[in-house]
Amino acid sequence: MAHSLSAKKRVRQNIRKRLINRSRKSSIKKQVKKLEQQLAAGNAAEAKQQYLQVVKDLDKIASSGSMHKRTAARKKSRLAKRLNALAKQK
Repeated sequence: MAHSLSAKKRVRQNIRKRLINRSRKSSIKKQVKKLEQQLAAGNAAEAKQQYLQVVKDLDKIASSGSMHKRTAARKKSRLAKRLNALAKQK
């Protein structure tokens, strides 16, 4: 356990930030899962709307530092690839 006041404060801050980061990452996972369901169902229009929301939220999370910017870019790229493949099928 931390002994100095500053170390104790840092422990409290880390706990708070971990909860915030977990919440943000969890919300993105839920949104991506919804998008994947739309893609599997073949709903291109609804998937496009969901994709735009996911991209917006990924950018927000990446800018806040909860997720690395390249991780967010990789997720966006893979989702876009799947969305474009669905659009080509139609």
